[in-house]
Amino acid sequence: MSNWILTVTCDDRVGIVAGVSGFLAARQGFILDSQQYADLETGRFFLRLVFQAGGPDFPSVETLRADFQSVAQALELNWSLSPADQRPRILVAVSKGSHCLADLLHRRASNALAADIVAVISNHDALRGLAEWHGVPFHHLPVDDANRAEQEAAILALMTESHANYLVLARYMQVLSPSLTEALAGRCINIHHSFLPGFKGARPYHRAHARGVKLIGATAHFVTSDLDEGPIIEQAVERVDHRATADDLIRIGRDIEAQVLARAVHAVGERRVFLNQGKTVVFQ
Repeated sequence: MSNWILTVTCDDRVGIVAGVSGFLAARQGFILDSQQYADLETGRFFLRLVFQAGGPDFPSVETLRADFQSVAQALELNWSLSPADQRPRILVAVSKGSHCLADLLHRRASNALAADIVAVISNHDALRGLAEWHGVPFHHLPVDDANRAEQEAAILALMTESHANYLVLARYMQVLSPSLTEALAGRCINIHHSFLPGFKGARPYHRAHARGVKLIGATAHFVTSDLDEGPIIEQAVERVDHRATADDLIRIGRDIEAQVLARAVHAVGERRVFLNQGKTVVFQ
């Protein structure tokens, strides 16, 4: 029996849950999971429902979508209805670091990622073998200041050609232009160490080691024109002590980066992430 995911965002008001759940109940929709959140600061409401047919009179999905329009219009809902097993398509961008890409590819191969990796792009050719070993197309797109506009146009073209829903920056060591971030608003995910705004630039773990940091972490977020300051999707930290060398910090940091990025991609793939102005709502 097929499961469906309904997501709703709107201005908060009385009657949203009753309107949506009553609509499904009237059509023999059986709700399996429901999560909601009313943000009293922004005045926005967020809802995620998983449901399936609960009786012989459950309509076709086409009819369900058409009938729901009246509810959506009355409550001024932004909504999406999709099969629970329909995985978003992602294009992964990398440079030379393999840890995040390798983790995503492994999770894909073991059916543990709620997203399909349709291609890998890179400004270096170093990870071609890794991608192709997993049967994923690899595109080498070198970039410098002279060809940045053309290279980013090629990225957008690949997004279109592969029908990708998201661009995931898996340690892609290039700053995207404002025009590209605008074109991919809400559809581009990045990962970085969580020392920021401290230890910017090269060799952050070595400089963190010199300062005796006690926490190593990573942050996954949506990309905006404000560098590394987009809405946060997922974070994690691990405690370290004086015995950890700079190499230890790098090893721990890479592990956390891979885990945090995978959790962020998985949550997005399961339609659990909602943009809420400069932050996110992430249902567990």
